[in-house]
Amino acid sequence: MYAIVRSGGRQHKVAVGDIVEVDKISTAKVGDTVELSTLLVVDGDAVTSDPWVLAGIKVQAEVVDHHKGQKIDILRYKNKTGYRRRQGHRQQYTAIKVTGIPTAAK
Repeated sequence: MYAIVRSGGRQHKVAVGDIVEVDKISTAKVGDTVELSTLLVVDGDAVTSDPWVLAGIKVQAEVVDHHKGQKIDILRYKNKTGYRRRQGHRQQYTAIKVTGIPTAAK
């Protein structure tokens, strides 16, 4: 059984026990439980994609860690003008462990 969830403008395929990196959830502390909105649930042969049914299904997850991602370098350069700019960025992430995916009521 797995689900497609939305978090931070991205979609993630999750199953129970998976650890997923999502954009930082600033309101959650390590050990807290969070709920993720569901876009699709696949339970064996049954696929649930009805938005009215999925509105009541929230995937349960536990916050494992907050950390920074890998550093990326942003370089801007224009030829023959002496224009050079260097900038770095490290994205903040939250690692969550999926603890439960409720099934759709039939």
